[in-house]
Amino acid sequence: MSSLSKVQLFYYDGVMTKTDALLSEYLDYCSIERRLSPNSNAAYRRDLTRLAKFLIDQKLTLQQAEGSILSDFVNELYKSGLSSRSVARYISSIRSFYKYLLEQNQLKQDPTAHLSTPSQWKSLPKYLTLAEVEKLLNTPIPETALGNRDRAMLQLLYAAGLRVSELVSVRLSELNKETGVIRTIGKGEKTRLIPVGREALAAVEDYTSRFRQQILKETVSEFLFVTTRGGAMTRQAFWKLLKQYGLKAGINKHLSPHVLRHSFASHLLERGADLRSLQMMLGHADISTTQIYTHVMRTRMRAIYDKHHPRG
Repeated sequence: MSSLSKVQLFYYDGVMTKTDALLSEYLDYCSIERRLSPNSNAAYRRDLTRLAKFLIDQKLTLQQAEGSILSDFVNELYKSGLSSRSVARYISSIRSFYKYLLEQNQLKQDPTAHLSTPSQWKSLPKYLTLAEVEKLLNTPIPETALGNRDRAMLQLLYAAGLRVSELVSVRLSELNKETGVIRTIGKGEKTRLIPVGREALAAVEDYTSRFRQQILKETVSEFLFVTTRGGAMTRQAFWKLLKQYGLKAGINKHLSPHVLRHSFASHLLERGADLRSLQMMLGHADISTTQIYTHVMRTRMRAIYDKHHPRG
């Protein structure tokens, strides 16, 4: 019964349905067998809980859902104002769940077979110019303990193209200062090695040698970036810091950790990096995800041509 506490339970006439048990078993499978991160598992739980609620309104269980009903659910997601990217995530969660049910012989046919995934990138990913990145990285005050830590975090985030969840969970042992390589565990518990530039390494070294223990005081932590409470910084806290530094730097754009990740990728491609290497550094499972940045390059080349060619 303990595994059932991981999802919100649903009842028909006061009786727990088989839907709830299957959903709990699937989340256990994701956590134990697939070794998904807690954040990924939570996303699956939210997506499938919403689907289960929708089906309950239709007097159906997850096992009884047909393709037309799942299409109706997707249409409801669009009507609620979700972006194409968010809807695509829901569809991915649903497909993964029903694939599991098929493998467990709980279903004979896949009801997701005809679900179409929306285009996730109708607009190009937003990224900063080099000048804007320089302004942002130079905004924290390195003479203060927290400012020095924040500068090191921003430097490492941009230098390695990390996800924010990867940045805040970096451990001291995972950054090799001798080789200039960081080891990080990304989505699906996949480990990857990423080279880190000299400036970022110098900023991290300055932080760890002068201020990290000063922030920790008497406590001990395995995490690289720590707070005055003695633990690792949360994603939400770093997001808030980033926005504050963006305002101080005069960057009048939507700014998020992922914008810096997009900037990392775009600037590498501008300077001749190949797509496969970029895929490995970003930790994309499929190169089609990385190929969005080729659209950025084509757009930039078009703008340069139009601006500088005499007959542009």
